[in-house]
Amino acid sequence: MCGCGLFLRGAVAAQASRAAALTASRRRLRTSSRSPAFAKELFLGRIEKKGVFPFPEVSQDELNEINQFVGPVEKFFTEEVDSQKIDQEGKIPDDTLEKVKSLGLFGMQIPEEYGGLGLSNTMYARLGEIISMDGSISTTLAAHQAIGLKGIIMVGTEEQKAKYLPKLASGEHIAAFCLTEPGSGSDAASIQTRATLSDDGKHYILNGSKVWITNGGLANVFTVFAKTEVVDSDGSVKDKITAFIVERDFGGITNGKPEDKLGIRGSSTCEVHFENTRVPVENVLGEVGGGFKLALNILNSGRFSMGAFVAGMIKKLIELTAEYACTRKQFNRKLSEFGLIQEKFALMARKAYAMESMSYLTAGMLDHPEISDCSVEAAMVKVFSSESAWQCVSEALQSLGGAGYMKDYPERMLRDSRILLIFEGTNEILRMFIALTGLQHAGRILTARVKELKRGNVTVLMETVGQRLRDSLGQTVDMGLTGNLGLVHPSLEDSATKLEQNVYFFGRTVQDLLQRFGKTIVEEQLLMKRVANILINMYGMAAVLSRASRSIRIGLRNHDHEILLANTFCVEAYFQNVFSLAQLQKRAPENLDEHIKKVAQQILEKRAYICAHPLDRMS
Repeated sequence: MCGCGLFLRGAVAAQASRAAALTASRRRLRTSSRSPAFAKELFLGRIEKKGVFPFPEVSQDELNEINQFVGPVEKFFTEEVDSQKIDQEGKIPDDTLEKVKSLGLFGMQIPEEYGGLGLSNTMYARLGEIISMDGSISTTLAAHQAIGLKGIIMVGTEEQKAKYLPKLASGEHIAAFCLTEPGSGSDAASIQTRATLSDDGKHYILNGSKVWITNGGLANVFTVFAKTEVVDSDGSVKDKITAFIVERDFGGITNGKPEDKLGIRGSSTCEVHFENTRVPVENVLGEVGGGFKLALNILNSGRFSMGAFVAGMIKKLIELTAEYACTRKQFNRKLSEFGLIQEKFALMARKAYAMESMSYLTAGMLDHPEISDCSVEAAMVKVFSSESAWQCVSEALQSLGGAGYMKDYPERMLRDSRILLIFEGTNEILRMFIALTGLQHAGRILTARVKELKRGNVTVLMETVGQRLRDSLGQTVDMGLTGNLGLVHPSLEDSATKLEQNVYFFGRTVQDLLQRFGKTIVEEQLLMKRVANILINMYGMAAVLSRASRSIRIGLRNHDHEILLANTFCVEAYFQNVFSLAQLQKRAPENLDEHIKKVAQQILEKRAYICAHPLDRMS
């Protein structure tokens, strides 16, 4: 075991009493009443301030603890990890992997009683910033603990936890998450892998294939999802998905050849095949038939960390690119003096600031269980961060010019970052999840009002007309973010007012959409995309306003820079939202959805671009 690993484990032991106090405080938090989810309340035109304003804090003890971890981990990734070699050879060297294990990084979120570091979500995000320095290693670790073993922590029995978590924490065993199949990607409910109960009732016989499994070639322990027969409450037998803990030693498990990927090339990705694999009934994870819900909960819980991982990568990228821009000269001037280059750095900085703010805000919510379900917030962090990463890497490469097109930095980052838009739920699917979850929440609460409007209830109709008249006359919106008792610092007041206006008119628009479409809104994907985009922007606005306000009030260094970033982000997001809200109105001239659908239908009917060539002539 390397010296860094001994240091980290020693730090954990030294912090035992403090960790116990933190755990006790978290247990106390669980007994308090749960607050409404921030994102869902936005659909009602409300800002739920608890857990968001003020920005979440960590205790000084916890901050000291995480800072002891940061140094050794950063030193290892900076001095000992050869990312270029990992990318070229398509494999993480065994000695590098062993050092990762000795640092305790395979057990970051596994509780201390099972040999892990027992990090909170906030502390996990902080280490994630550093681990992101190598895409292959960060992917291997995320697949192991964010999804691979997460089900055992979430719903595993005490026996399952005691049996599997210690070796998973040390890295002696590596975990993988097996859900995707050749015919089942985003549509997880359509999987075909089947587990049949044996005649003696002691085992499930598992048969099927899984594809694109990260850690598939390394894993000793798999969380596998399969169809099983379940007797329903009415006595009928139905196929439902069940989760299983499957050991490679059970037999009947083979791997396909390693996939030759565009990026994260050092991570292990392959097909995993199960042929008559005998899984003891004791290895059912959670309830029989409860696997689909568990799979969604596992994926939902891990997405928040992508913001911190990506922010770490972008901050390193800014350093690399800024050095070049400040030394490279063209036309007798440094590149850094040109406005179009400056614009790129401003974009990268505000994207990094926003994703960092959103990620740590969500981590803070998750660390305080009195805050309600954070799955929508986590999905928003994933969508925003992955798309911002792709945009920022592209801008950095452009700033470097021809040098950026050469192999390695940042070319490797460009290839590594592209997968972020696809795995852990494609951004298209997540946008539908974000919008639909919020609309369902609003629908449950607004159903009675919408029904009365459809019936022509005069009182409700007059209230609605009056509300819209006040809107048209420029009604002042005040949700308590600004003013003498406001939660946002006065230097950010204009941006906070813009957020309040967006939230108010978003709530009004949601009510209108539910009245127009009802349950059929789920089929309006282009509309749902706009709803999701507005929500992501508003969450980003809230996160940067809360964070920047905290930085000003406690006097953090460069807080004036944070004010600039927060205000710039909010103004840009506000006007994007105003346009999107206009597009969501009935018969809006800004809305070209029908044109877009018609173009796509004509292309897809012919499966080709159908316009005549510009050089063609009529004979």
